Amino acid sequence: MTPAARSYLDHNATSPLRPEARAAMLDVLDAPGNASSVHGEGRAARARLEQARGAVAALFGAPKSGVVFTSGATEANALALTPALEIAGKPVRCDVLLASAVEHPSVMRGHRFPDGAVEWLPVDGEGLLRLGALEDTLARHRAAGRTALVSVMAANNETGVIQPLAEIARIAHANGAVVHCDAVQAAGRIALDMDALGLDMVTLSSHKLGGPQGAGALVVRHPDTRAATPLIGGGGQERSRRGGTENVAAIVGFGAAAARARQGLEPEAARLADLRARFETGLRARFPDAAVAGAGAPRLPNTICAMFGRIRAETLVIALDLSHVSVSAGSACSSGKVAASHVLSAMGIEADLAAGAIRLSLGWSSTERDVDAALDALEKAVPALRARGARAA
Repeated sequence: MTPAARSYLDHNATSPLRPEARAAMLDVLDAPGNASSVHGEGRAARARLEQARGAVAALFGAPKSGVVFTSGATEANALALTPALEIAGKPVRCDVLLASAVEHPSVMRGHRFPDGAVEWLPVDGEGLLRLGALEDTLARHRAAGRTALVSVMAANNETGVIQPLAEIARIAHANGAVVHCDAVQAAGRIALDMDALGLDMVTLSSHKLGGPQGAGALVVRHPDTRAATPLIGGGGQERSRRGGTENVAAIVGFGAAAARARQGLEPEAARLADLRARFETGLRARFPDAAVAGAGAPRLPNTICAMFGRIRAETLVIALDLSHVSVSAGSACSSGKVAASHVLSAMGIEADLAAGAIRLSLGWSSTERDVDAALDALEKAVPALRARGARAA
């Protein structure tokens, strides 16, 4: 019996490998060579790695030499979030880390900042950073002689809400702060320019773009911006900013995915926005009591956080999986655990709705059939789960 076709709507967790990335990786895997070796094979590996570096840099209008390859976005965030930095070659000591209350868990950890030196900035009901709170907090620290590192994501991984990065960077720089941005979900989905936005450091991940897992990057606006002490010491790889032999195959796949995403950015964003609208129109028609988190704010074209009262997200995710539809409940970076969303809590969303929130995220392989399959599966699952809950109560 032919297995039923599945509808994969979890691209914010990981996007399927793009054909261009697969082909590029296979080509590299068939060739020997360490990118640090001086012989012909090593030089060939180095050339492929540098080509990928250029493709990743082009996503942000950044200098090629500003790209530091890592094992993923979590490592890149850990590399960036440190009190001791060198900005444009000059030492900068950051006394406090200021991050929005809806950041990814890898930023919420604070990394090399001590616990007492991390503060969370509030967001409004749509998930947008409260700019007045940012300005007041920065002014307070500046008056006390403290320099801040501000870390705000470009777009939220659960709701898709896009932050006003240019205004955030303007306020931060006016108060002498350094600005880091986790752009993992936004990269390759909306246009981003480091200079125009005023960002000092940007983090991104290969597998959100349709590249392989296990590769990421920290992109800096000025090539001489770095952590004073690298997380991983060793050889002189990545201009001594990250030791260890580069994963050339994964990085080349990363570069191929970045180039493909950039090439089709505008038409793909429009296509995904149409699919998102198709789903949300169908959602309202079938479930008038459902809500979409952040619906009143600018959002990524691919992300929907749908909230259902009187239901548990984890049971709904399982029910949809049994109907061959893959979605998630919140972030997929917590070892499979399902817990209350700190994002929805920070937005002040009522607990019953937040408990029934699922995330559907579209990508390069998504189709109208996938969207319709998700709506049909929800129409079957939600009433059944609510009835079961009512009987249990």
